[in-house]
Amino acid sequence: MKKIRLLKRPGYGPATCFDRLADLPSQFDAVTALPGDLIMPSPVNAHDHGYGIRTLDFGAADDALEAWIPGLRLRPRTDAYLEALVAFGRLAKTGVGATMHCHNSLNVDRLVDEASAVMRAAGDVGIRLGLSCPLLDHDAWAYDGGPQRLRPFLSEGDWDALAGTIPNYAPIHIQFDAVEAVAAANTNPLIDVQYGPIGPQWCSNALLEAIAEASALRGRRIHMHLLESPRQRAWLDRRFPEGVITYLDKIGFLSPRLAIAHGVQLRPDELELLAERGVQLVSNPSANLRLRSGVAPIASALEIGGPAFAIGLDGTGLDDDQDLWREMRLLYLLQSGRGLTRRLTAQNVFDAVIRVGGQVINADEAEDFTIIDYQALIADSLFDDLDEAEILLTRMSAKHAKGLVIAGREVMHQGKLAGPDFDAALFELLAQARADLPRLKKQRPLVRALSEATRAYYATWPGIS
Repeated sequence: MKKIRLLKRPGYGPATCFDRLADLPSQFDAVTALPGDLIMPSPVNAHDHGYGIRTLDFGAADDALEAWIPGLRLRPRTDAYLEALVAFGRLAKTGVGATMHCHNSLNVDRLVDEASAVMRAAGDVGIRLGLSCPLLDHDAWAYDGGPQRLRPFLSEGDWDALAGTIPNYAPIHIQFDAVEAVAAANTNPLIDVQYGPIGPQWCSNALLEAIAEASALRGRRIHMHLLESPRQRAWLDRRFPEGVITYLDKIGFLSPRLAIAHGVQLRPDELELLAERGVQLVSNPSANLRLRSGVAPIASALEIGGPAFAIGLDGTGLDDDQDLWREMRLLYLLQSGRGLTRRLTAQNVFDAVIRVGGQVINADEAEDFTIIDYQALIADSLFDDLDEAEILLTRMSAKHAKGLVIAGREVMHQGKLAGPDFDAALFELLAQARADLPRLKKQRPLVRALSEATRAYYATWPGIS
């Protein structure tokens, strides 16, 4: 006889089985499940950028990170609410009930309005949201000197076109005022507004120190990219001879309020220091493979007592489908090692997407649930007592998510959102993007030139290929 399975702590033991939904504890009253289904805490996508229009769709094909970044200039001009609604709805339809959204706007004058639209979209979909507000005051085009470094590798016309778009970054206090305005506008208890320094390579020492001080004063969390690519490692080693992690520790930046994304280039001593300070590390295996940054040292970190880790899609899942379940599987396989005993366990992976992911978005005590068509996963199984966590890590994908309950509200049922019309929102978003095609077509030659100039510039660095 089919049972309803309740797997409250995946990886820690078997599910508890019930004959009827009515037999489950009262916190599952909003859950709609049938015999053959499995209920588990919903996972958290702990690092993303809310691409309603995915990067490949607007022409930013995978490349080495620094050569790929110019492609973001081709992101269409669309409504911030619609963009976020589609991105968050896409996640909710897969059974993911929370995401860390690193907002991409670099114009402080637009941040409050755009962030308000993003928060409204999260509320309409019904998911939990960590909102990382961008902070930066160094130009992103080239480390160690900004866009001037690219000038020898560009034609005069391309350089003139680039020079006309270099932003003037707002003073630090203006940027902080914008973040506080966003936080003041937030009335949704499922949303946590955070400081979002883009990365130390795009922030001055003064800005990093101001963020550390403000975080300690206000208790506001920080979410930052760190040591993603080999080029970042090389430049940050030159900028901070004592080591960027040592510098960040010296200024009080490292604390349990900090989550760092990627960390591919972290060294063992840095991992140990991050762990001592309670920092969380968010791994993005597909993004790091697709942008040729490498594989983060997650298993090695665990073996030396390194930082707790979470998992994020970064907008570039393995199949470009924002499927966090497959991302979990990829990390599990990449980090399991070659020995007779796995270096990474199912318990580690589910702790990452539930417990640590919840910490990253400041929702440690959340009681949110995903309903899975477990019978479809084991339809051909000869035994009915297989390890549910292993089944999920081997076979689970977005199509098996049947329901999602966030804070007692049914957000998704049978692949349909309870709130907004996802298909209509996507249709309108694509229409807006296509209306911007004339501008994008004019931009494409410059984007290609910038990408190749960036590649040529970094190729001059010693030891960088």
